[in-house]
Amino acid sequence: MSWGSELWDQFDNLEKHTQWGIDILEKYIKFVKERTEIELSYAKQLRNLAKKYQPKKNSKEEEEYRYTACKAFLSTLNETNDYAGQHEVISENMTSQITVELARYVQELKQERKSHFHEGRKAQQHIETCWKQLESSKRRFERDCKEADRAQQYFEKMDADINVTKADVEKARQQAQIRHQMAEDSKADYSSILQKFNHEQREYYHSHIPTIFQKIQEMEEKRIVRMGESMKIYAEVDRQVVPIIGKCLDGIAKAAESIDQKNDSQLVIESYKSGFEPPGDIEFEDYTQPMKRTVSDNSLSNSRGEGKAELKFGGKSKGKLWPFIKKNKSPKQQKEPLSHRFNEFMTSKPKIHCFRSLKRGLSLKLGATPEDFSNLPPEQRRKKLQQKVDELNKDIQKEMDQRDAITKMKDVYLKNPQMGDPASLDHKLTEVSQNIEKLRLEAQKFEAWLAEVEGRLPARSEQARRQSGMYDGQTAPPVNNCAQDRESSPDGSYTEDQSQESEVKVLATDFDDEFDDEEPLPAIGTCKALYTFDGQNEGTISVTEGETLYVIEEDKGDGWTRIRRSEDEEGYVPTSYVEVYLDKNAKGAKTYI
Repeated sequence: MSWGSELWDQFDNLEKHTQWGIDILEKYIKFVKERTEIELSYAKQLRNLAKKYQPKKNSKEEEEYRYTACKAFLSTLNETNDYAGQHEVISENMTSQITVELARYVQELKQERKSHFHEGRKAQQHIETCWKQLESSKRRFERDCKEADRAQQYFEKMDADINVTKADVEKARQQAQIRHQMAEDSKADYSSILQKFNHEQREYYHSHIPTIFQKIQEMEEKRIVRMGESMKIYAEVDRQVVPIIGKCLDGIAKAAESIDQKNDSQLVIESYKSGFEPPGDIEFEDYTQPMKRTVSDNSLSNSRGEGKAELKFGGKSKGKLWPFIKKNKSPKQQKEPLSHRFNEFMTSKPKIHCFRSLKRGLSLKLGATPEDFSNLPPEQRRKKLQQKVDELNKDIQKEMDQRDAITKMKDVYLKNPQMGDPASLDHKLTEVSQNIEKLRLEAQKFEAWLAEVEGRLPARSEQARRQSGMYDGQTAPPVNNCAQDRESSPDGSYTEDQSQESEVKVLATDFDDEFDDEEPLPAIGTCKALYTFDGQNEGTISVTEGETLYVIEEDKGDGWTRIRRSEDEEGYVPTSYVEVYLDKNAKGAKTYI
């Protein structure tokens, strides 16, 4: 079964068929490419979904994840993130093993097909040229024969005519001989060309065309085999991640099995247990007796004749007024209720001013902030200015390290001119020096504002002492004298104070969330140290020649690359000192936390 022998006259149809095969292969490549895009989009959506429901750092949600059900949910989010990573692996493997390889093969296939059909057309043109030569020689032979016959007839006519001179007859005879000779020459030429054409035709149909068509057949069969192999790879890429996806699903099932409802119930008890004892039975008060009311040991009302209550619930120091207990008004209050003191704390002018300032500062956080942070309270302004000064000092140190690195490189160029031109570094050195000067001026401006704020604020130790004293004065007496407060204020003031304290704690927690530390950067690749660098300045890290480290931030044009050795060791090194190998799968890169 050979195309050369079976399809010797189907050159045009074979050309159309092979083009159709290439179109089918390109269609399959497009299908796989769209599949990889779908996998990437699906993985991205899964990652965003898992990230959306991750608990925020240092927020109230983190406390909720003490429960086993929430821990299982967190494990489900992590496994979903890993599950998304496997779809990214599918996309990457299909792209590298199918799409890229087949695209390269299609280009080679088109070139090979073009070469084969060009060779076939060349053979066709040659046989057509031979056919035209044969037809031309045949017509010339036919024409010469006719001319010879006419010349012979004319000679015979002249020879038979008695009125024609002998010279005319001789001339006619010579002309007839010339025509006969030309006919013989044309005959010999036609015979030679005919033999040559027959030979070329046999070569064309039995040698050239079969060889070319055989090559085209092999090319087409190779394309079919290659397409089948790609389909096997397509299935194998999916099959390779099935065990890992199974592990992710097993992890979710294991997390679900780890849920312990009894443990969660115990955590609820630990979180909300008040420690109070339930009230006992209320004794019958006999009003028929003289004006003397019997007080139950478990009653929550106060005695008229005594300034102290002798109520003790299981040795607890906390009391609670139940709604069905009758209030007993005491004519004389030994101590002011705690709720009154807390209300005074919340309504006194200096303190309300402080909370308003705090609220105003937080509300302006999302808006336009002045450069000197004058919209913030003094203490918060001082922190912001100090943070800005520290950032500027780090930037100055980074620029100085870069200047040192450029200077060192310039010295190397001076000693070894073949490595580079020292003058080429002068512009960069001048630019770095200008940046240092700008940063220093900026730092001096913020340091002046900082000095102004610190001059207005009291000493840090005194301020801290005053703040701690303020809260101690508000919260310590109720804890130490809660029994006395119950005696003098049986209206539930202690319970009210607990709710107020929780509000203050929630406010402080929400405020602290604004100053959370940033999460560590993930590794985006690796690097190899080309030279030894002594990172003696702040923000830099020492490396040894030949050492391999993780890259967590690329060079942003300042000549420095941020790297990490371990969880606690990271810093900047000159980019010219390392050779960077970025990871294409930066998303799945390992993050040190």
